[in-house]
Amino acid sequence: MIHRRRVLAALLAAVLPAFAGLAAPAAAQDKSITVASTTSTEDSGLFGHILPIFEKETGIAVKVVAQGTGQALETARRGDADVVFVHAKAQEEAFVAEGFGVERFDVMYNDFVIVGPASDPAGIAGTANATAALKRIDEAKAPFVSRGDKSGTHTAELRLWKEAGLDPASEGGDWYRSIGQGMGAALNTASAMNAYVLADRATWLSFKNRGDLKVLVEGDKRLFNQYGVILVNPAKHPHVKADLGQSFIDWLISPEGQTTIADYRIDGQQLFFPNAPEKRT
Repeated sequence: MIHRRRVLAALLAAVLPAFAGLAAPAAAQDKSITVASTTSTEDSGLFGHILPIFEKETGIAVKVVAQGTGQALETARRGDADVVFVHAKAQEEAFVAEGFGVERFDVMYNDFVIVGPASDPAGIAGTANATAALKRIDEAKAPFVSRGDKSGTHTAELRLWKEAGLDPASEGGDWYRSIGQGMGAALNTASAMNAYVLADRATWLSFKNRGDLKVLVEGDKRLFNQYGVILVNPAKHPHVKADLGQSFIDWLISPEGQTTIADYRIDGQQLFFPNAPEKRT
């Protein structure tokens, strides 16, 4: 028995270092990052277009956690992401100012649109002023679906209601439906209810279950929708893969990344318009 134990110990002593040698390179080869991002970049199909290209060029795999902007920033605050890619500039700047992010970069923009039923009971079709359109919806008490999820789109919607001098969430009434879900769910609910909804144009263009809905209000400068990207601060969370995360950011704002974003289209329509700074500060 003692002889067998000595033989086994000798074998383990010989074999384990070999396995250890194999494990170290395997760990070193784990080139992956987690990106907390808004649902519109996922639901629109943008990530499905750009990430395979990025991974092929760099060997870095990207796991996307698609959430509303507020949730994505909270995920990053907890250190559960390496990069955050969202669209609520004031919240993003606060995230950096609080020390949770290293630096914010513009990446691209598109716009919001007010979608509603073709019958248009509030009579907003063609209205050039988004807040005037919301006032008409409020006056008509026409069904309106709000994401209600603290996302960038929800934040923009609340800003527009405030600029219109209204607060439908506190007014009560069945006409204003806050669902606490993402853009796809909000559009599905609006389609089922024949209701109005504020949507980002990219998700709307990729949305298939439109029913009787159509774009009724667009073009107001207040509907501008800017996206930004931030590396989560490794000083707050030392496990953040800062080098790999910065590589993703550098690629997004590089000429190649910007061209790849611009090339993404649905039915010939460009969904996002790159506007990263020419030179990093």
